Amino acid sequence: MSGRLLRLVCTAAIAAGTVLAPLPAAAVPEPPEPGGRSVAELLTDLQRLYQEAEQATETYNATEEELKKRRTGVRRLDAELSRARLSLHDSRGAAGRLARQQYQNSTDISPYVRLLLARDPQHALDQGHVIGQLARERAETVGRLTGSEKKADDLAREARKALDGQLTLAARQKKERDAVHKRLKEVEELLASLTAEQLTALAEFEEKGIAKAQDKLITSGALSSEREPSPRGDRALRYAVRQLGKPYEWGAEGPKTYDCSGLTSQAWTHAGTPIPRTSQEQWDRLERIPLDELRPGDLVIYHPDATHVAIYMGEGEVIEAPRPGGKIKISPIASYPILGAVRPKEPTSTAAEPQ
Repeated sequence: MSGRLLRLVCTAAIAAGTVLAPLPAAAVPEPPEPGGRSVAELLTDLQRLYQEAEQATETYNATEEELKKRRTGVRRLDAELSRARLSLHDSRGAAGRLARQQYQNSTDISPYVRLLLARDPQHALDQGHVIGQLARERAETVGRLTGSEKKADDLAREARKALDGQLTLAARQKKERDAVHKRLKEVEELLASLTAEQLTALAEFEEKGIAKAQDKLITSGALSSEREPSPRGDRALRYAVRQLGKPYEWGAEGPKTYDCSGLTSQAWTHAGTPIPRTSQEQWDRLERIPLDELRPGDLVIYHPDATHVAIYMGEGEVIEAPRPGGKIKISPIASYPILGAVRPKEPTSTAAEPQ
């Protein structure tokens, strides 16, 4: 996020006497303000822009993770290709020595003829053994050379293909990065167009929407059951608590800044259970659980396209890296439209639990 946008948000927050809260699951329309859009319409626009920016960020994060894997694959293939070329060099050296030996012996009487003319039968048998051994060694030398050449050729083709894939992915990543920048610029322009009074009204309207959504969720009984965290869930939560107050930054995984899934993935990695990097992968690949089975350390996924995630801390609250311009904070669980909850899989034995 640009420094200008941060200054705009901070200045507006000071003027308004409050900081914009997370976007609510639903907003109740208000009458239009004179000469402009209503607070509800402004909130809807801001909500859309933030969600689009977060969606673009998660897409970028997924591509970045794939690019890391591709880079690792290319490095592995390069190392294998270097070993194969060294083996090919050795095989060619052995084949060259074999060729020189054959050339140097070309004027001699054939070993097979010497075997037939030998007077000592035992000596003849010994010579036969040596000749057979030499023939096998020559065959093995030629076989190694042929195999080394084929392996080197195959690895070279595979390495070129992997490098082409990496370059294609890097180009796609650049487009996705540009998409994030575009969305953030739109947020910046909208915030810059608002007066201090509008920002104050927007923050108040947003907070009312969140309070209403939270009250509805609590009274429904969906969070009636409070559970103790697992050992690793407790460590993940403690890690998240230590990050409170650090800035949100799209694409960041700490230790100074985080985006939403960067925070949750690092929390569980430090707890000893690595999980997927993006909120969408976390939703797709981790065990889904009902909301009434939530325990501290579980992850709450938001929006229909799973583009936001927070870590549950109990009593209807989550820790989240909210959005550009914000800081890691404690929020009501109903701050966004809830898609569902997931739980990272932990080992059954805790004998060797990390500290």
